[in-house]
Amino acid sequence: MTALDSVQRALVIAPHPDDEVLGCGGTIARLVSMGCQVEILVVTRGMAPLFDEDQANQVRDEARQAHWLLGVTQTQFLDFPAAGLDGVSRAALNAAIAKSVMTSRPDMLLVPFVGDLHFDHKLVFDAAMVAARPLGPDYPRRILAYETVSETNWSAPYLGPAFQPNVFIDISSHLDQKLDAFACFRSQVRPFPNERSLETLRALAMVRGSCVSCAAAEAFTLIREVA
Repeated sequence: MTALDSVQRALVIAPHPDDEVLGCGGTIARLVSMGCQVEILVVTRGMAPLFDEDQANQVRDEARQAHWLLGVTQTQFLDFPAAGLDGVSRAALNAAIAKSVMTSRPDMLLVPFVGDLHFDHKLVFDAAMVAARPLGPDYPRRILAYETVSETNWSAPYLGPAFQPNVFIDISSHLDQKLDAFACFRSQVRPFPNERSLETLRALAMVRGSCVSCAAAEAFTLIREVA
């Protein structure tokens, strides 16, 4: 028996489309295979002048394809500006994420790591923690922060929090499903040695797996667990 066996509902919060697959696509697939309902909340949308509308629509279509492949129960898209969350009211961001958490009522919440280089990730982490406050009987009992290649590992660990994983989820049987899901993001996949390549994702999963004597794993930082 593993810690995942008791999870019936999980919510993954992604600052941008593809973060959820990069960080925990294999875990999503494994949870679904175990009968868990997995929902995904994508917080931002690409907006002019930084992003073209057609590009933003394409990425969302790619996300829907990836989520279908993983067996996601439901995907919700918010419309906060990508790469612009620092200009958004904290109260508005907190309220929107709290509404999703309240509706989903997850046993487990998966969030971006607070030390990620992209400022959107930091703000989404903070808002998720506000939403997950243990103020009543219905709050996430387990919160994990996932790592996102080219964000988690590019920050300066001596200036901010360093990602030091203490939870490893075996995705040996679901690694190929994760890679197929990321391949759906045709606008985001890059050729190796770019970090956002299929080869890099496979290599990272193998390294994380080797830390705990399995073929492939995803690594997380445990934020809170209530047993």
